[in-house]
Amino acid sequence: MKPRRKEKPTPENVPRRTPAWWAYTALFVLTLLVYAPSVRFDFVNFDDPGDVSRNPHVRAGLKLGGIKWAITTGEGANWFPVTRISRLVDGQIYGTSSGGAGGHHATNALIHALAAVFLLAFLYRATNALWPSTFVAAVFALHPLHVESVAWVAERKDVLSALFWFACLWAYVRYTEKRSAAWYAVTLAAFGLGLMSKPMIVTLPFLLLLLDVWPLKRFRPQVFLEKIPFLALTIAGAATTYLVQQSGGAVRTGQEFSLGSRVENSLVSYVWYIVKTLCPMNLAAFYPYPHAIPLWQPLLAAACLVGVSAGVVLAWKARPYLAVGWFWYVGTLVPVIGIVMVGVQARADRYTYVPMTGLAIMLAWSAAELLERRPGLRKPAIAAGAILCVAMIAGTELQLRHWKNSEALFRHALDVTDNNYLAAHNLGVALALDQRYAEAIEQYRASLRMEPNEAATLTDYGAALEKTGRITEGIVLLRRAVALAPDAAVSHNNLANALLSTPGGQDEAIAEYQTALRLQPDYPDARNNLQRALTLSAETEYNTGVDLAHAGRAAEAIEHFEAALLIKPDYVDARNNLGVVLAGTGRTAEAIAHFETALKIDPRSAEAQENLAIARAEQRRKK
Repeated sequence: MKPRRKEKPTPENVPRRTPAWWAYTALFVLTLLVYAPSVRFDFVNFDDPGDVSRNPHVRAGLKLGGIKWAITTGEGANWFPVTRISRLVDGQIYGTSSGGAGGHHATNALIHALAAVFLLAFLYRATNALWPSTFVAAVFALHPLHVESVAWVAERKDVLSALFWFACLWAYVRYTEKRSAAWYAVTLAAFGLGLMSKPMIVTLPFLLLLLDVWPLKRFRPQVFLEKIPFLALTIAGAATTYLVQQSGGAVRTGQEFSLGSRVENSLVSYVWYIVKTLCPMNLAAFYPYPHAIPLWQPLLAAACLVGVSAGVVLAWKARPYLAVGWFWYVGTLVPVIGIVMVGVQARADRYTYVPMTGLAIMLAWSAAELLERRPGLRKPAIAAGAILCVAMIAGTELQLRHWKNSEALFRHALDVTDNNYLAAHNLGVALALDQRYAEAIEQYRASLRMEPNEAATLTDYGAALEKTGRITEGIVLLRRAVALAPDAAVSHNNLANALLSTPGGQDEAIAEYQTALRLQPDYPDARNNLQRALTLSAETEYNTGVDLAHAGRAAEAIEHFEAALLIKPDYVDARNNLGVVLAGTGRTAEAIAHFETALKIDPRSAEAQENLAIARAEQRRKK
């Protein structure tokens, strides 16, 4: 009888240890503590107003109409109903005023902490390796590159999709243990919820196949059949996202940037994200798209990507975690790497939120293998891991401070990037809201020097000039903004505001407000401004009518009173005075009709009651 060789431990033949609740608890609590300062933060003027603070549905809270809107709308060139419903819940609980912003931030931090716990639970259950799993989860929870996803209220979609992503992976491991239909259903449901939170999760079926290779070691033909429902959801989600973003004007497939420039930027971005993972310095909320990229950069980046890919494939049998981690990183970045552009940024910190996990897996399991070979390095490795975690916490705390409000966020962006026209513009908006118009105008000018044809900057610059009394200059800029972006409701609204301040500009202002509302029917500012403009216009017509009546020019007075009523049908004083003038010209029956209408509008109007009595008496006398 031959002696049996001792089998190497694997997740399939090692008994499950008691769940390390202390690790889950420590990770969850530490994550919340690191992000605790964000509960004192404000909203920022970068997507937060449209998505949350000034969104009428979110302001109304969790109502049936809001839920219907969340499920059906493609507003902002996005479809993510789960994310929008979560905002409705926050709006119901915290409100959307500046004082309630901390609650929205707290929810983001809570979801992020839960996502980190699910990541740990997935890795630990799949590998039975506690310390590497904890390290990867800690990198996800504490890395400075992830501050943007957590501290930016508008990026609720990031933290929610990651939560469902990692919950899906955990449920998938449970399914593979017993081939349970119930766990398969949970896995599929989590994937579906993730797709409805942020469509970047479309790469998950590809990731499941990687996990079948390592650490689950179940890569066989039937695993492809298991992925068919996931693939169907992926196709549906990708198609929906593309159509919604294309119809909303968010997808840019070459109008502004050629395919060659997008490929070059994508190659550079793959390496840029790795560099920032290792050295997260000079992070910004917006990175402008480069006008030109030196050829050596994409060539060097391509060489690095090919070299690493070849290396991990060659090491596949001995170290499969390297290939899985690397292709996790490369594959999950594909939807946002920039070949098909969404927005005008060159890259974004938030795009590393899930992909960075692949890099962390490569590092963690490489370290674990080294320690297995050289146990004497265990204490230095523990010390190095602790130092790295402390460094990440310190970096995250520093980066977090820049997100406390719009001014801090965009001043920092201007400090660490070049030609950042959007940061200058948004800083100007923040200063203008604080009524620091001179400083705001300076920032708008700086933004236009970098990007002369940016309609949003022209719009806000023109509005600032109008606020400071430089109305004619403001109108020139606002007309230019409308010409550049005729579908931008805010440009029409701001132009109308300026026109309303000019003599004889009321009619054109009303037309511009009406255009803004046609483009964006739920635009509250335009609706309120239109009402104000109509009231002013009606009052102008009314006052002119009064002056003409006093001058004895009854026919002209009647025209102006009627014009006032066309603008404002419930204008009681205009009806009264029109009735008086009509009665004075012998048109008693018409006068009586206007007095009666005035009393229907305001039954307590003594003037209308008296005029009606006099007119009826006159009518009886004539009979």
